[in-house]
Amino acid sequence: MRPIWSGTISFGLVSVPVRMFTATQSKELRFHFLHKKDLTPIAYEKVRRDDREPVDPDEIVRGFEIEKGRYVPLEDEDLDRLDVELTHSIDICDFVSLEEIDPVYFRKAYYLLPAEGAEKPYRLLVRALEETGRVAIAKVVIRNKQHLAAVRPYEDVLLLETMYYADEVRKPQALDGELGTARLQKTEVELAKSLVENLSETFEPEKYDDQYRKELLDLIQAKAKGRPLPEPAEEPEAEVVDLMAALRESVKRTKKQRKGGSKRKAS
Repeated sequence: MRPIWSGTISFGLVSVPVRMFTATQSKELRFHFLHKKDLTPIAYEKVRRDDREPVDPDEIVRGFEIEKGRYVPLEDEDLDRLDVELTHSIDICDFVSLEEIDPVYFRKAYYLLPAEGAEKPYRLLVRALEETGRVAIAKVVIRNKQHLAAVRPYEDVLLLETMYYADEVRKPQALDGELGTARLQKTEVELAKSLVENLSETFEPEKYDDQYRKELLDLIQAKAKGRPLPEPAEEPEAEVVDLMAALRESVKRTKKQRKGGSKRKAS
């Protein structure tokens, strides 16, 4: 696997050359658009907006719209004029506790591995973060965007997670009026807490799989081989549920499951 970025992470006067690798991969199935008549793939050309004339890739440049209909073109040479240190360094701002960061701020994960000859200072930073229980809050430029990021130890390596800035996270107050004014009874709250406790497990990521993706692949294979397809399931009619009765029955059932030692399969 090739690194997508290389640079330096520094804390104090200690600098650690590192290489960045993506830590996750999407398993999402991608569809193509086809001509219904003969299933020929549809191509999408890059065209001018005004006269719909096709444009060759080598004639396309990036640009920023500074006002309606007025653009400033930017070449690679322009971007190279930016601060090299800014674009090739992970600048640590603070060290904080991981528990202080709400998961809503996290975006995408990357592994940071030491460059050749930087194993010792790299290992030192990993150990320091492990033993202090701290996370480094940093800034890093990836693909022409400066990201806020959290750097933390993960299974003996450094993991960098890009984050949203505070002004990129919408506050729940923006949804005022959507929650209604329902009042809760103490008994309902206690039953709900009991249900949560009965359904609590140790987090094991391996036991969760993408059931929809599996069924979709099975359907594609069946259709490709001309096999009969399953009938679509009917959506059950919505029922008016007695909340208290549903809670009591749920607590009763899950309590029996835990006593019997049966484990629920995640879907």
